[in-house]
Amino acid sequence: MTLKGYTRIANGVPNMLLGDVEYNVKELLSIYNQACEAQVDLFVTPELSVTGYSMADMFHQRTLLDAALKGLTEIAHFTRNCRPIIIVGLPILIDDSIYNCAAVVHNGAILGIIPKSYMPTYNEFYETRWFAKANSLLTTTIKIDNKEIPIGTDLLFNGINEPKLRFGVEICEDLWAPIPPSTHVSLQGALIIANLSASNELIAKSDYRKELVKNQSARMMSAYVYASSGSCESSTDITYGGHCLIADNGSIISENDRFSLTSSFQFADIDLEKLEYDRYHSNTYRECKLEETSFLCRRIDFEQPTVDRLTTRHIDPHPFVPSNLNQRKQRCEEIFHIQTTALAKRITHIGEPKAIIGISGGLDSTLALLVAVKTFDLLNRNRTDIIGVTMPGFGTTDRTYKNAIELMKALHITIKEIPITKSVIQHFEDIDHDISLHDITYENSQARERTQILMDLSNKHGGIVIGTGDLSELALGWATYNGDHMSMYGVNVSIPKTLVRYLVEWVALKEESRTAKLILCDILETPVSPELLPPSKDGTISQKTEEVVGPYELHDFFLYYMLRYGFTPDKIFNLASIAFKDSYSFQEIKSWMTVFYKRFFSQQFKRSALPDGPKVGSICLSPRGDLRMPSDLKSTTWLKYIENIGE
Repeated sequence: MTLKGYTRIANGVPNMLLGDVEYNVKELLSIYNQACEAQVDLFVTPELSVTGYSMADMFHQRTLLDAALKGLTEIAHFTRNCRPIIIVGLPILIDDSIYNCAAVVHNGAILGIIPKSYMPTYNEFYETRWFAKANSLLTTTIKIDNKEIPIGTDLLFNGINEPKLRFGVEICEDLWAPIPPSTHVSLQGALIIANLSASNELIAKSDYRKELVKNQSARMMSAYVYASSGSCESSTDITYGGHCLIADNGSIISENDRFSLTSSFQFADIDLEKLEYDRYHSNTYRECKLEETSFLCRRIDFEQPTVDRLTTRHIDPHPFVPSNLNQRKQRCEEIFHIQTTALAKRITHIGEPKAIIGISGGLDSTLALLVAVKTFDLLNRNRTDIIGVTMPGFGTTDRTYKNAIELMKALHITIKEIPITKSVIQHFEDIDHDISLHDITYENSQARERTQILMDLSNKHGGIVIGTGDLSELALGWATYNGDHMSMYGVNVSIPKTLVRYLVEWVALKEESRTAKLILCDILETPVSPELLPPSKDGTISQKTEEVVGPYELHDFFLYYMLRYGFTPDKIFNLASIAFKDSYSFQEIKSWMTVFYKRFFSQQFKRSALPDGPKVGSICLSPRGDLRMPSDLKSTTWLKYIENIGE
């Protein structure tokens, strides 16, 4: 399935021969053919890839300089009617000075030349012996093959067909400077930066190099394509590893194996819409852009034919949950620390109150209880100051009731059991409601009765009611207004349902008590349910949330891409169709997406009245924090996108 907003960028290292320009051009074009076959948009090669970087004083030879220009012309002619832009490196003689340059070539033409800004002349480097710095350039164009070609560090290349495909170029040491030239070009609109490099290998240098690439792409909210010279360079005193990296806004998404003795080529797909969203979402970026008054780019337009291709980028079906096990453990530990630290601050601030928590035997209340227990341990408070309240009602099953009681016993907290059946029946009589009518009144009356009990207990015991609702429930409004929707502090408010399970699992693996561990494992296997409707005849849960509102993994996916990147419903649908291709049909995804948008917009009034709770990730629904949204906003515009999907 094609996805709008994506571009394909690549880098590669040719198996070159020092000074043999004719051979090197053939090798470059051989890899370029791979870029054509892969339908790449932008292909980056190493610094001085036409001649080789380690030519030293031979750069002063007119024979080499002339051969390099001839090689560049051959490359340009070869690219006629081809899709990929190729960027190659070569020395160019201009006004009695030699410049270390990158040439941007596309469809038979040289679009522009970018000279290197910073020349390393320390340790093993002697570049100022051969090359002039970019700031010494006195011209803005040069003539190559009888054509005037723009030259300078101020060139911004802009796709006409895909206006988001905007890129700039810098060379090797430029990245190592305190203010890399790519900073200016990015602030002028470049979403991709290409770096042609010849970085030699030293112990641990590759790690530092990788951090530079990651950090620059993160600071500029851009993609960064880095290609460095390979093992075919001279090994007189130093060795080159051919390190190639592609970063996407602070994450390395492609990296080759260094020290290869053959040519290498790799590519990755970049979602330019994501990068663009982060930029216009960040006022810091906008302010820096406004301050960039002394630098103005020359825009070089190019045109590429549209292409219909499948993305190779992995679309994670669970974007809130790291797929890497070690990263997931680290994420769970960090989140748990945030929750416990936040709760500890709130408890100490209001005078060391007791904690009151409704325990249902479900995932959310279990996580809230585990957070409270850890918090009281941190504060050196007795766990008996945590009052766990189980309130069995019409829908409570033996399984959840038993798990609630046994878990509280295993964690050594104070237990209260307050059945709500009689009080709710009395309430039905008071409001003249037929108890056999299992409607919204039947369900919400139970939820509000439970909340009233918790609130009154907090008054009685000088306590604070700990909320248990999670981010996914808030997004869908799957909470009873002024019922389980309300608390005095909600520790789970920014944790999605797909992550709650892993947090409980993480605690279970660390739990020393075998009894508690077994109970937590059974809770993990229990279907998600508010248990407000009577059980099935066999005593099992009859009311399963995901059968009513839809799979939480889908809703979390929709929520992530809607709020994190501002994607349109049709793009989110396409992403979901790829991520869940083996789990849900197109029609199922479309149907549940409609439910998501309808509920998300209609339930904002509940989120507008949320109690405090800690933010733990990039998405938060707090009306005081990340989401300012009117409660009467219509979903019509978004739903029209969904209606047109597949038409």
